[in-house]
Amino acid sequence: MKKVLFGALFAGLMMAGPVQAAGIGDKYNKSCAACHNSGAAGAPKKGDKAAWAPRLKQGEAVLLKNVKNGIRAMPPKGMCMDCTDADYKALIKFMSN
Repeated sequence: MKKVLFGALFAGLMMAGPVQAAGIGDKYNKSCAACHNSGAAGAPKKGDKAAWAPRLKQGEAVLLKNVKNGIRAMPPKGMCMDCTDADYKALIKFMSN
């Protein structure tokens, strides 16, 4: 019985990662993809490490401030009105890798 419970718990924990990633992917597709897939208005493209490098060097606090307030053509909150700081951090990581 203990092995069955442990197996079920382990399986549940293994599923937690993909659920979170899917949530961030959904938020990206809903709020970020329009500009960050195409590079519209100078947005760094998803996965373009060279474009993201100078932004990442600014540090997490500056990036969060820029996302929340908007910067250049990017509107405040990047159009993700229900995102938390943790979501923004995950989205930045998702786009910059």
